Amino acid sequence: MKNFESNVQYIKYLVNKEVAQRFFSGTLTKGPLLERDIAETIMPGPKASYRCCVYKERHIVEDRVRLILEPSVDNRVINVLDSACDECPVDRFAVSDSCRGCLGHKCQEVCPKGAISIVNHRAHINQDLCIECGKCKQVCPFGAITEVMRPCMRACPVDAVKMDENKKAMIDHDKCISCGSCVYQCPFGAIVDKSYVMNVLNLLRNSFNNTNYHVYAVVAPAIASQFGDVKVGQVFAGIKELGFYDVVEAAIAGDMVALAETEEFAHTIEEKKWKTTSCCPAFVEYVRRYHPELMDHVSTVVSPMIAMGRAIRAKDPKARVVFMGPCTAKKVEVKQPEVKDAVDNVITFEELRSLLDAKGLDLAQLPEYNAGEPSSYGRIFARTGGVAESVRRVAKLEGVDVEINPVRCNGIDECIRALKLASFGRLDGNLIEGMVCKGGCTNGAASIFHDQKGIQRVNDYSREALTDDPTEGIRGYDMSSIEMEREFLKIEK
Repeated sequence: MKNFESNVQYIKYLVNKEVAQRFFSGTLTKGPLLERDIAETIMPGPKASYRCCVYKERHIVEDRVRLILEPSVDNRVINVLDSACDECPVDRFAVSDSCRGCLGHKCQEVCPKGAISIVNHRAHINQDLCIECGKCKQVCPFGAITEVMRPCMRACPVDAVKMDENKKAMIDHDKCISCGSCVYQCPFGAIVDKSYVMNVLNLLRNSFNNTNYHVYAVVAPAIASQFGDVKVGQVFAGIKELGFYDVVEAAIAGDMVALAETEEFAHTIEEKKWKTTSCCPAFVEYVRRYHPELMDHVSTVVSPMIAMGRAIRAKDPKARVVFMGPCTAKKVEVKQPEVKDAVDNVITFEELRSLLDAKGLDLAQLPEYNAGEPSSYGRIFARTGGVAESVRRVAKLEGVDVEINPVRCNGIDECIRALKLASFGRLDGNLIEGMVCKGGCTNGAASIFHDQKGIQRVNDYSREALTDDPTEGIRGYDMSSIEMEREFLKIEK
């Protein structure tokens, strides 16, 4: 498990790698025995490594393989593997020894399902009747009712993770913003993001060595935080070796977005009073689902991923685009009808790593590949504060005579708080930089590593840029040919 944060991440890597290896070798033959064969390869047994038995482990791996090879229900990105969801404590509320058997019995009176009875002067919860509303805990004067919340439920910022009748996790997709917090926090790997590795591999194969069409890889600037033992240019070289026509830094589009964002801000802030950024799809989805009345304040500038996809297609009509980043919500964004013209598929850094290793590439031995020359500001889009700093930099360079006072939101909790303050006219600023992941994209749910060193690596990489002028970062691209605006469609309830 060397160089992996957890066994969950390691198993995910092994499954993606095994599928990719078989694809590259031409032995990925579809059939009823494929999933079992891959499972037995990864979990050879006879002893179990992580679960109760090797057969359980293989069953879970088979489900993982299936999710790679087959479409998910309704093309959903965040999914639950029922076979893996069985180890968490299922009784959320329990009565501790602190119960004094008080006369008030408030817990019993408040329970809407009659799940609480008094036995030998102590409260008792009938778990078959309990609906986990938590009212008993709220009224207990001694704090004697304890709560054990599943990590996936605790991680979800919008209460989209529930339990079904079998007390297995389920996703309420009407609430989910696809941020991936539950995927990252589930200690048993039972919640997973749909892998589009096969889509990308097929896209490469069907290009016939880029003669039929040209497959571009657009790489998020957070890549600088992920492969600390090699140079970023060597990672780009490895991606090129996978069969891509070209590799492009999404940070170039960060410069494009900074320019467009500054222009829109200057033209609309007097009327709107405050604005938010729109680079983080999970943040935008949160506003769309939970505060649609505030959508008028969200920037209509597309995200760097969409901008780069459109920019590439404007230059090359034969282009197909694959985005690589740390974000599960990007897999949802590319399917949204108003922007689905830009990017064909999204894979995560976790999945990228499995592809590079499946190909047998030693990145340290590869010469560096130049994926463009964005500005230092385009590259810091990967961390909290980067978008706001870039917009202010453009405003200064362009002589924009409008005060830009950003509120940098480090994580979804701070985003929610800033939106509430703004809605009441109490925001101490006029530009909310919405980042759902703490630290920004460097700590995205599908990052290989999540630590403070990632932010430092991004800052170090930004200092290697040849310019700190975003207008220089986009040289070679005709901005007049790129649609930088989008219309946000309302979500059907």
